[in-house]
Amino acid sequence: MSTPAPTVVGMTETEIETETETASSPFLAVPDVPNLRDAGAGVYRPGLLYRSAGLHLLTDEGLPRLAELGIRTVLDLRSTPEVDRAPDRLPDGVAYLHLPMLPDPATVRLPWPEDQAALYPFMAETGGAALAGAVRALATGAPLLVHCAVGKDRTGLTIAVLQTLAGLPLEAVTADFLLSNTGLGLDRGPVPYYDLAGVERLSRPVEAAHLHSALDRARALHGTLDAYLRHHGATDADLAALRTLGPA
Repeated sequence: MSTPAPTVVGMTETEIETETETASSPFLAVPDVPNLRDAGAGVYRPGLLYRSAGLHLLTDEGLPRLAELGIRTVLDLRSTPEVDRAPDRLPDGVAYLHLPMLPDPATVRLPWPEDQAALYPFMAETGGAALAGAVRALATGAPLLVHCAVGKDRTGLTIAVLQTLAGLPLEAVTADFLLSNTGLGLDRGPVPYYDLAGVERLSRPVEAAHLHSALDRARALHGTLDAYLRHHGATDADLAALRTLGPA
């Protein structure tokens, strides 16, 4: 394996169809921000936790529409090379938090796993600081948007951890995770993306078993998900705070 795992550099609306927001759709229509949705899943109050693909293609039209959501912090899980190549566009007044889930490809001997079955437990092994940072950010109670590049693997695991900590059952966590296949058009087939070398590749649908393997790996490393996150910098107060942020 000589090429890093999926990182979007130049996805367009012709490559990923942004879903239209309707009464029956969870997806929010902001131009060039695929898979944008409220990720509270009934365990966090509406408007507190969002997820999406990268924000580097956000248009002048989309900026005020994203601002209307009231997001106060954006957590970017991409690597430093990804961010350098395609930095986020953000509305005024939004704080930017960069916490890479995967190691910088230039600093590791082996590249990121390309196969999702290997990538997910690898993320649990390398992404503890990013996951703990997500806990700390959400624990403040300020509306948070989490994204990576494509918006399905690194983001999907992070959101699943936050939902699990608030008491959402695994079945519901998994169902929400799998919505990315619709939000990114992956239920209609593979979607093109560009890796760090600028090579076009195909992004594959997310699978429940892969998410479960990452959660299992995190628990195997430290006994419980809470212990795993405490090891990486989350506090008991942070973890307790998440359980107070439910709907009124």
